[in-house]
Amino acid sequence: MKFVLQRVHYMPKELQPGILYVSEEFLTAAHLCACGCGAKIRTPLGPTEWSVEEDPQGPSLWPSVGNWQQGCRSHYWFRNGEVVWGEAWSSEQIAAGRAQEQERRRSYYAKPYSVGRWRRLWKWLSRLFAG
Repeated sequence: MKFVLQRVHYMPKELQPGILYVSEEFLTAAHLCACGCGAKIRTPLGPTEWSVEEDPQGPSLWPSVGNWQQGCRSHYWFRNGEVVWGEAWSSEQIAAGRAQEQERRRSYYAKPYSVGRWRRLWKWLSRLFAG
């Protein structure tokens, strides 16, 4: 299945298959699970979370999406609109991945004036005054 990017302010109540919804105002993305199980997947966007890049071929989303709490336990990312499937993770790998995420966040927010924070503020101000 090929995914397309749709920019929204608010997330729609009903998500459609094959669409990666992105709200820059709320720094979040959402889509229906790529496996087709129908689970709604929400990914926060930001310097310590997920990133989305738009390309004429389709969106890219990284790091990977691991639906460890869903019945399907799918693991994938989007690259130029295509679903790239990852390997299944063990419970130990999931725990280690979550610990790495927490450490990345702790490290980022421990820096009082990180470049990422200034860049995020600048983007927000630019959007605010551009409209």
